[in-house]
Amino acid sequence: MSADPRVEFLAATLPCLDLVYNLARRTMPDRDLVDDLVQETYVRAFEAWCSRRKPRRVEPWLATICLNAGRSYWRRASTRREVTTEEVDLGATSQGEVEDRAVAQVRAELVHQALWQLSDEQRIAITLMDLNGFSASQVARMTRSPRGTVLSRVHRGRKRLAQILSKEVERLEA
Repeated sequence: MSADPRVEFLAATLPCLDLVYNLARRTMPDRDLVDDLVQETYVRAFEAWCSRRKPRRVEPWLATICLNAGRSYWRRASTRREVTTEEVDLGATSQGEVEDRAVAQVRAELVHQALWQLSDEQRIAITLMDLNGFSASQVARMTRSPRGTVLSRVHRGRKRLAQILSKEVERLEA
């Protein structure tokens, strides 16, 4: 007797939830849209899992589903002209913890805003390789781009990101 597909699916995919969330956060500018994209990713993945299309490696499979769902959203949104805003939630309690979380939130927000100044291709390549640890070959398969193109996007994106962040730090220190 085979295991319950729901239990099997959750056991295989829940360890990848942070990966999917981080990728969605770099794809969508609004927290609600990020949550929607993560949910859409898991719904699509579960449908595929139940129709016996189980992957050999779950992480790249979920990342590809998330990227494709994000692209679909942006195609639909471009015809509807949707506008979004981003919320900030510190969620801490003690004074020291509030200060530490506030500083960490400011730093994370600076990087997040800097990432959004990159081209979509560079932002996605950096997110997949640097923030989620995929290899250039895996990112190439996920994004349907040549490996050399992925490496070029990451290199140029890192250089641009460093320029953006150094200008921002200089501006804040002045």
